[in-house]
Amino acid sequence: MGRNWYSASKHVLALAGAAVLVAVAPGTGSASQLIDRNARNVRLAVSPNSAALLTYQAGGKNRRVLVWGAVNARPPSPTRPQIAFKVDYSGGASARGRHIARRLRTSCRPYDGPALQWLITACRAPDGSYWAVQSWQRALPYYGLAPSAKQAAYELRLSHWKGQLPSLTIETDWAYGGRFDHLYGSFSYLGKPVHGFRATRFGIPLDTYGRNLYVDTFNSSYGPGWRRENSFLTHRPSGIFCYGFYPHGKRPSGKGQAYRATIVGPGVTPDISWQGPAPGPYEYEPGRDRARNAEQAQVGSGSTCRVN
Repeated sequence: MGRNWYSASKHVLALAGAAVLVAVAPGTGSASQLIDRNARNVRLAVSPNSAALLTYQAGGKNRRVLVWGAVNARPPSPTRPQIAFKVDYSGGASARGRHIARRLRTSCRPYDGPALQWLITACRAPDGSYWAVQSWQRALPYYGLAPSAKQAAYELRLSHWKGQLPSLTIETDWAYGGRFDHLYGSFSYLGKPVHGFRATRFGIPLDTYGRNLYVDTFNSSYGPGWRRENSFLTHRPSGIFCYGFYPHGKRPSGKGQAYRATIVGPGVTPDISWQGPAPGPYEYEPGRDRARNAEQAQVGSGSTCRVN
C-alpha cells in the first residue's frame, strides 16, 4: 500500500496573454522565469555582467528580451520574496537596458552542465555560471482531457545558476492493497526543502516560494502517449509530496505504463524532471510495498500524507 494525498490540487491554470512590450520592469516570477509562449528560433546571448538577451519569434513577431539581476534561489522565507530577474521586453531600448546590453556577446561558451529535460538552448557564461532556456506544456488540463489552444501552449522559461541543481526524488509503489499506483518523494535545493507558505484551497501558490509538481501518465486509460494527470503542491515545511492514481469523478484512474513529473525550480534555477516505469503488478512485490510504506511513514511524519 502507499500513502493517500489530501492537499487539494484541482486548480485551473489560466494562461495570461502574450507578453506586452514594456520598457524596464522588475520580474515578478519566482522560478525559472516565464518569458513567453510558443516561441521559435530561440537564441541566447550573455554578458560578463550576468545579463542575457533572448531573441526569438512568437505571435508572428520578432522578439528581443533582456534579463539580468538574478542567480540561484533563496531558501523559503515568510518575510522576503524569492529572487527574480529584471526583464526588459524592449530588448535593451530603454536607458537602463542600453547600459546592461553594452557588454552582451553574440554567444557564450558551450554548455557543459548537467542534463536538463525540455532544453532548448544553454551555455556557460564567462563567470562560470549557466544559463538555460527550457520549453514545456505546464498548463495542460488534468485527467487526460484534451487541451485548448491556450492550455497546450509551450512556455519559454529562462534560468541562471551556479553550483548544484535542485533535487527531485520520486519513488513508486501502490495504494489500497495494490488497487492503485502511487508515487511519493521530495523537492529540495542545497539541502533545504522547497515549499511555500500560502496557497488557495485549490493548490495555487499565493507567494513566490510555492511549487507544484506536474505529473504525466503514459499509455493510460486516457489514451496513447503522455497525458497530464494532475499537479499538486510540495508540503510545508518538509518539501515532500505523495499522490495516488485514483479515479476522479467520471474520469477513470490514470494508471499508466510509466510516469513523469516536472517541477519549476526555485528562484531562477532550472525546471527539474523525473521519469520512471509504473510499479508493476502488486502481487509480485508485497515486500517492496511494505518497505516503501516504512520509508514513507518515517519521512512523512507530521505531513498530510499517510500510509494506506
